[in-house]
Amino acid sequence: MQTFGIGQINWLTSPDTSLIAVIIANIWLGIPFNLVILYSGLQNISADLYEAASLDGAGPWRQFWSITFPLLRPVSAITLLLGLVYTLKVVDIIWIMTSGGPANSTTTLAIWSYREAFGTGQPDLSPAAAVGNILIVIALIFGFVYLRMQRRQENS
Repeated sequence: MQTFGIGQINWLTSPDTSLIAVIIANIWLGIPFNLVILYSGLQNISADLYEAASLDGAGPWRQFWSITFPLLRPVSAITLLLGLVYTLKVVDIIWIMTSGGPANSTTTLAIWSYREAFGTGQPDLSPAAAVGNILIVIALIFGFVYLRMQRRQENS
């Protein structure tokens, strides 16, 4: 590859690229779950709406932006919320790929908590529990934001 001017990329051993590699792996693992939820949302959109739009002269793009996108918004919101909560608690992918390194570049709150509780040396469960509580509060905040958005959408 040096012939084309592309050198070796140390995805997991470079602090600059390790977080990107972990993010790509996390997204890759989450795609099937998210697609199943979005597909179930698509199944709930009536074909009559598309037929009526087609009779009115709407093309595929207009149908997407006027029917599919607005009706998938609630399903997309819950998919994003579940994805966020899952991402907050990810330990296994990061631990297997980088163990939170190099130079702590992939250390998240969940990894920090795991290191405190089960890392090398004497386990210290108090800071691990405190970080776990912080993660719960963050997830609750995003859950309340989601509920508020849902109520505002229902009222309008």
